[in-house]
Amino acid sequence: MVSALRPATDSAGMIDQLRELEDVKSAAAAAQARIAVTFDLLQRRAQAAAGMPADKLGAGVGAQIALARRESPAKGGRLLGLAQALVTEMPHTLTALETGVLNEWRATLLVRETACLTAADRTAVDAQLAPDTGTLAGMGDRAITAAARAAAYRCAPRSVTDRAAHAATERHVSLRPAPDTMAYLTALLPVAQAVAVYTALARHADTQRAAGDPRSRGQLMADALVERAAGNPGGISGVDIQLVMTDRTLFQADSEPARLPGYGTVPAQWARALVTTGPTDSLEPDGPAGSLEPDGPAGGSPSGADTSGDFGDEAAFKVWLRRLYTHPGTGELIGMDSRARIFPPWLRRFIQARDDTCRTPYCDAPIRHLDHIVSHHNGGPTTAANGAGLCEACNHTKETRGWTARAIQGPRHTLELTTPTGHTYHSTAPSLPGTQLRSPAPEQPGSRQRRQLRHHAKKLKHVRPTGSLAA
Repeated sequence: MVSALRPATDSAGMIDQLRELEDVKSAAAAAQARIAVTFDLLQRRAQAAAGMPADKLGAGVGAQIALARRESPAKGGRLLGLAQALVTEMPHTLTALETGVLNEWRATLLVRETACLTAADRTAVDAQLAPDTGTLAGMGDRAITAAARAAAYRCAPRSVTDRAAHAATERHVSLRPAPDTMAYLTALLPVAQAVAVYTALARHADTQRAAGDPRSRGQLMADALVERAAGNPGGISGVDIQLVMTDRTLFQADSEPARLPGYGTVPAQWARALVTTGPTDSLEPDGPAGSLEPDGPAGGSPSGADTSGDFGDEAAFKVWLRRLYTHPGTGELIGMDSRARIFPPWLRRFIQARDDTCRTPYCDAPIRHLDHIVSHHNGGPTTAANGAGLCEACNHTKETRGWTARAIQGPRHTLELTTPTGHTYHSTAPSLPGTQLRSPAPEQPGSRQRRQLRHHAKKLKHVRPTGSLAA
């Protein structure tokens, strides 16, 4: 194994080792691509033999690849698409990856820039660039992207034009966490609209600066964006943000961090500041504002006195508190059973607070569906124990033939997911603020497995899936 490799005794030898290890990584990526394509074909055959409709063949394959590679299901689908393009349409790029001329990311760039082409045109671009012959030697990411894009223009100008027209349908807005309680709000827009938005914000900032505003140009543009999108300078307008913190953090100035769904862990002082000196607009979620009393162990429809005065003057926004009760020893969030087919509102809030993001291993997408771990039609109850928050894609994948799931007992709520190949993966609900639990130690391969892995690592560049169906 690579972990047993000792650094060379001289600087030149260390550089040689780094280069050799980079070649091994590229060869491993090429081997994974071949195996992924073969696995996809085997799964499609098995699904067809089981009577699955033709338009459903291949369902769940990307998710299985993602779990095996410890990636999110969304990335698993992209990795499968990359493998299919390399193995079936871009042999020169695959060879360059196998020999270390390209790494996996630069091979991905070549595949991405030819995605709009037909299989024949993509193969022609691959032959034109022939990266395995050294055509792209010394090129950086931008140069490789430009070369692939130019080759695609020459081979199929109409396809590239159609791709640009289709791209406008993929406009969207996304949110990604950034360090220090910041976040990246990104909009993918047609270039004319994007330039218009930026120009309007820049013109506003320049006007304010000329009038003597001490804020920087970037700060003024950001503040104007928030104000125009949210309707007020603070950016919060009647929105339930579900900030989770301990009572000690809120009332006793404890340093235990809080959790903001959609972002992650935030400092205790920042969380208190949001609650006590936040924007002037009131937060009014699906219940009466300023309520302190819970309606049960999991929190539900509270009722009680208005507490807006407890957190500052009349200008402070109203805060609605919902108590969440955890087990004193394990930190497990305690819930209530229900006989309902659909998760009632209080139970939905409970599961969302417990799970935070999609419970599929390695997937941290936002929760879109509340799922019965054991399906309701198979007798699964509508309870906190049998409920899990999933993203839409993972919920559909779980319902594919051959996938099973169950909840298992443990210190915290744990979901066991079994794929059609019989591999099992576990997902444990994240600990809530104030819970100190040690994560279970990762499984370590035994001595026999280590010997096998060392043996395979030596032959990695020559690996091919047994009984390859790629041809």
